[in-house]
Amino acid sequence: MALPAQHIPARAPLVDHHHAEVALEVRHLTAGYPGMPPAIDDVSLRVPVGELVGLIGPNGAGKSTLFKAILGLVEPVSGDVLAFGRPVREARAAIAYMPQVEEVDWDFPVSVLDVVLMGRYHGARPFLSWSRADRQAALAALERVRLAPFARRQVGQLSGGQRRRVLMARAIARGARLLLLDEPFAGLDAAVQHDLLAILDELAAEGRSILIATHDLSCVANSCDEAVCLNRRIVAAGQPSEVLTEAILTATFERHLLAIPQAADVVRIADDEHLDAHPTSREHGAL
Repeated sequence: MALPAQHIPARAPLVDHHHAEVALEVRHLTAGYPGMPPAIDDVSLRVPVGELVGLIGPNGAGKSTLFKAILGLVEPVSGDVLAFGRPVREARAAIAYMPQVEEVDWDFPVSVLDVVLMGRYHGARPFLSWSRADRQAALAALERVRLAPFARRQVGQLSGGQRRRVLMARAIARGARLLLLDEPFAGLDAAVQHDLLAILDELAAEGRSILIATHDLSCVANSCDEAVCLNRRIVAAGQPSEVLTEAILTATFERHLLAIPQAADVVRIADDEHLDAHPTSREHGAL
């Protein structure tokens, strides 16, 4: 059952979705793993500068593989990726990646501040050789996500929501203009989602560009400027009010899903409406 809209922060969608500058452009990307069929096939999408874009699809749809192929962590079979008009390898300093929390070793003996400082590492100097500017940026990022009092705490002692905020602080400290966030809301209650979305809203308003992989349809309907439906291939992309329809959701998840009623109104005026949606695929750990 989707969360009621009043529990999820809503933002007015951007009036103009045709920005001159594009933060991320994926062109006909096919990628996967040795000995297996492609996890993503002929995927093309764009993330305009200053927009929050929600990527939805079932487990195994290829959302995480898409992120890793964008970053070059998975070698593409074909296609290419541009970040701010340049190949990703030339724009890595402008990109931050937030993996699923299950992919992080939270027992590693480092502090919260140490994790955030890792965002400052761009490969130009020895690891953990931090300058005063690095530390100031990391502490400012922790302040922004309201975790400054936890800077010296071992990161494994934090709650799930706090851990996600640490990863977000790491991305902020990096100074990245493009953020790729893989399932940042999985397993979180509505209040914690509210806090994280408020931070993302601020970042988008500052001109950061954000691509979020999520199962939370209410989040995409309420808080994203654009929605992209993925199931190995792109099923649909556009404004949430146009994409989150019964036909498109059913095609994306390969099972019957009810549309979010009055999605256009929800996107425009949002949190005074009640979403009567029934997404049935909310498991964690998508491929």
